[in-house]
Amino acid sequence: MKTIRVRITAEELEAKRIAEILERAFEDDGNPVTIYEASADGRIWAAEVLLFDIEAEDAAGAVRDRVGADAFAAPLEAEELPDINWVEKSLEGLAPVRAGRFMVHGSHDRDKVPGGAVGLEIEAALAFGTGHHGTTAGCLEEIDRLLCMRSYDAILDLGTGTGVLAIAAASLARQPVLATDIDPVATQTAAENARLNEVGHLVHTFTANGMADHRFGYYGPFDLVIANILARPLMQMAKSISAQMTATATLVLSGLRIEDGPRILFAYRTQGFHLVRRREKDGWLTLTLVRGRQDA
Repeated sequence: MKTIRVRITAEELEAKRIAEILERAFEDDGNPVTIYEASADGRIWAAEVLLFDIEAEDAAGAVRDRVGADAFAAPLEAEELPDINWVEKSLEGLAPVRAGRFMVHGSHDRDKVPGGAVGLEIEAALAFGTGHHGTTAGCLEEIDRLLCMRSYDAILDLGTGTGVLAIAAASLARQPVLATDIDPVATQTAAENARLNEVGHLVHTFTANGMADHRFGYYGPFDLVIANILARPLMQMAKSISAQMTATATLVLSGLRIEDGPRILFAYRTQGFHLVRRREKDGWLTLTLVRGRQDA
């Protein structure tokens, strides 16, 4: 599959504003957007978006059309990337990550899991979730905390990616966990990783766009939902997620920048949830909310 990287460079504030425009324009279609420092002095930043099955010239045109005059003066370049697994490439050499009792590692670091830790072996794949990102680590720490406090009857990992959060929950709770994702590659990866971690019989997966699929009814209503996605879809799905949860449920939300917090909380307050815990990690936010009781 042809992959085109379109990069726009600008000073920090302008680049961040352009990245937000790119996210609104492309991320709902599954095109990842990143932003990073592009100069040694930190003055110039780059906002990038990946487009698939398109020529470089057409990709540049699509970005110009959607961004428009908001990035008129910023340099834009488009290039075709080599046909390799970029996720796998980016994970080469990453050290194991500790999050609460969990240690996320690759097969080459299997012997580095210390006594008392819960090892989660996650291999590189075309799906999100290795523990190295602040959102994944924040969710793992919160899963550890919550499952130390109480048990749950029905657990859902929405937007499962590699399945690391579902595997973590199943490993501690030793009970069935549902893991769903909009991407069939992700659900396949999650199922494979669950088998690798010997919880394949506990982690059930299927591919679904949001919460409309009738199969959720076979597993719910849920009293614990973990959703590590993005702010916009989490806001759009507030009503449908809440409708599949019990009257006394716990909800863990991540994939959020710090500034996303107020609008996410407003969306879920209208569904009867209130905030009980807030975690910030590496500039990312994890929120724990409850409905029908005072603590998580």
